[in-house]
Amino acid sequence: MEATLFWIGCGLGAYGVVLRQIFKRDTWIQKRIIPVALHLLFMAAVGALVGFVFSASTDLHGPTPQWPMAGGMLGLMIGAGQLLWVKAKPDGGSTLLAGDLEWVETSFSAILLASVIMYAVLQAFKIPSGSMEDTLLIGDHLFVNKFIYGIRIPFTDKRVFKVRDVRRGDVVVFEAPPEAILSRDERERGVKKDFIKRAVGLAGDTIEIKNKQLYVNGVAQINPHPVYKDRFVYPAAQLGLTPADYQTYWESGRFAELRREQIGDNFGPIKVPANSYFVMGDNRDGSFDARFWGPMPNRLLKGKAWIVYWPLNRIKVIE
Repeated sequence: MEATLFWIGCGLGAYGVVLRQIFKRDTWIQKRIIPVALHLLFMAAVGALVGFVFSASTDLHGPTPQWPMAGGMLGLMIGAGQLLWVKAKPDGGSTLLAGDLEWVETSFSAILLASVIMYAVLQAFKIPSGSMEDTLLIGDHLFVNKFIYGIRIPFTDKRVFKVRDVRRGDVVVFEAPPEAILSRDERERGVKKDFIKRAVGLAGDTIEIKNKQLYVNGVAQINPHPVYKDRFVYPAAQLGLTPADYQTYWESGRFAELRREQIGDNFGPIKVPANSYFVMGDNRDGSFDARFWGPMPNRLLKGKAWIVYWPLNRIKVIE
């Protein structure tokens, strides 16, 4: 979402520059078609932006195109109504255009600043599924601390201003690897989704699950966060793979094609590759996680889940 806001801000800035150039040329302003077209374009863009923000704040799985399209159409209708209202005035179109310019110059910098804050400091996130129950519930709204693990330099894997590294037990938000996108159509369209899981293994750790019990470097992990809602323990699937092939299959995300019953309760051992993490949902029987789609690369890491702020009766610091 932060990238979308950034480009929206850039678009508003460019639109403001165009309007300034038009106002410098009286002959262009006198051509009624130019103010009319630019005002309608502006109102449609504002409506689409409002629809995008509304969709992003209400739809659990992120912004959808329906609301921006509806908002754009509504903005277009409002703009047309404004033009009809000032039609009788000789300078009605230019007056509306002057108002548009004022709004653009006021808002574009604010939107750019918001996109930078969301990219580098703090971002709101909604829980779309039950994979983190009972720590986080469907519909919980939370803030993600994006500064703690460092700010990723765009188009690189490098991070700057890092406070600390990921620790075992951190609840992290990250961009889903392609192998974690189950829909082939979404993968082909390059759809991006954010996931939230608990980091249970770091680079170099050996991970194994025996009868639902997680072992890290041979040590059973005992903590209060995981829940198991299926009392049945499924035996390890006979995949006929050597340890090396098992590691390769897992790293390539090919286990995403398997059913939970095949590797969910008995998995590994595998070794977490460099610059990667092993992440799992706290709802261990209802989480599609690193057991299936492989390691989570550091380059996809976005931040640490910090605090639930909505609903009010669930406000808490996330542990």
